[in-house]
Amino acid sequence: MGAKSIIALTLLCYLMGMMMCVLAAHDYGDALAKSILYFEGQRSGKLPFQQRLTWRKDSALKDGSDVGMDLVGGYYDAGDNVKFHFPMAFTTTMLAWSVIEFGQSMGPDQINHALDAVSWGSTYLYKSTANVPYKIAAQVGDPYKDHNCWERPEDMDTSRVTYVINQTHPGSELAGEMAAALAASSMAFKSSNPKYSYVLIKRAAQVFDFADKYRGSYNTSVGQGACPFYCDYNGYEDELIWGAAWLYKATGSQYYWNYVQNALPNVFLSSGQFGWDAKDAGINVLLSNLARPSQKVLTEADKFVCSLLPESPTKSVVFSKGGLYFQPGSQGYFNLQRITSHSFLIVVYSRYMQDAHRSVNCGGKVVGPSRLVEFARSQVDYILGSNPLGMSYMVGYGNKFPRRIHHRGSSLPSIVNHPQHIVCKAGTPYFQSKNPNPNILTGAIVGGPDMNDQYADDRTNAGQSEPSTYYVAPFVGVLAFFKGLKG
Repeated sequence: MGAKSIIALTLLCYLMGMMMCVLAAHDYGDALAKSILYFEGQRSGKLPFQQRLTWRKDSALKDGSDVGMDLVGGYYDAGDNVKFHFPMAFTTTMLAWSVIEFGQSMGPDQINHALDAVSWGSTYLYKSTANVPYKIAAQVGDPYKDHNCWERPEDMDTSRVTYVINQTHPGSELAGEMAAALAASSMAFKSSNPKYSYVLIKRAAQVFDFADKYRGSYNTSVGQGACPFYCDYNGYEDELIWGAAWLYKATGSQYYWNYVQNALPNVFLSSGQFGWDAKDAGINVLLSNLARPSQKVLTEADKFVCSLLPESPTKSVVFSKGGLYFQPGSQGYFNLQRITSHSFLIVVYSRYMQDAHRSVNCGGKVVGPSRLVEFARSQVDYILGSNPLGMSYMVGYGNKFPRRIHHRGSSLPSIVNHPQHIVCKAGTPYFQSKNPNPNILTGAIVGGPDMNDQYADDRTNAGQSEPSTYYVAPFVGVLAFFKGLKG
């Protein structure tokens, strides 16, 4: 089916007021390849000779020197040039989980690229925790100074200050997520690189011990470096359970199982939250497939599913006419970060349900695994272009996609074509320009449309046009899942 036919059929669905409409299948394999490629565009540090997005070059080669650490590498989180370690760790966890669950569906080429994406994050997190239990690097770059400039990462001349957490200024949510990322990455590499896997799991245990022993929020310890950009809004207890759960999954150690079981009754986990901040729904889904899942975990995981399905009497979301869901009362900004992470949990839980021969009862509506897959596909296909605008919200996928994304490197001329240094304010005209971005950040997923299924292709509208690593990381797994189904 051509692009015009898809647009016409999608418009027909929209006019009929249908929540979902069956369209011709998207090329999930192509979308998967592009989603993995995206992470090469977010790399910081010395780029390898295999770098495929060649408009990106080396950047931030002295990171960590102010605190005597090697912090070269890692990922820029979004359209800026700061390395926020909290969302970076979550991104790495989700990339690793995508490989663990769906790596077999990726194909030989893409699984290697996916593992490269995992290791770019996990190796950096390993370096960031080199001085545990004395200190852990929490972030690199002054966000206020960085956000005051529109500069390519290759040109950065703003402060690359390193923020740290330590025994007197702890950050349990950050360290807990780092432990989860290192443990999940260890599992991802267990068969292909067992030595690296062992190194990662050993460090994961050390970082978790630090997170648990020296409790406190990095909101206070890092202060304005973290807030208001990536404040932890719901406490660090969920990250401690999340980290312990991943360590149990990776090691089978009774210690971590006991830790999870002892902590769960004392922590309220909202069934519907999952992302770089709240790990609640992710914990419930992850634990539902471990040995001896508690009834509480299964009940909360079921509630998560029921909170999203359009036919569920207990749903807590609203749907646009085109079929995308939103939190009630939201403006829709950055909405796709919720869709991609939730879709990942839905397809993972559908597999767990199928293995356990379970169904979910949503207020009298009984749904099975196939219904969860169908619902997740409706959201995935919307992102890929089955929507009223016929717009793919993945950059580079399809014929119509965002051309003016809120991203410094993409919107400024490549250093290949413009080798002269572009200073802080000299980039402002490029930010304000109505021209399409000169560099295609293939695989990026933007914030997405509003409640009326409308999208402003405007880089000054960050809520709709800014992509982030933690949007794409769970989507890697979702796309691999659907690629596998098609196969």
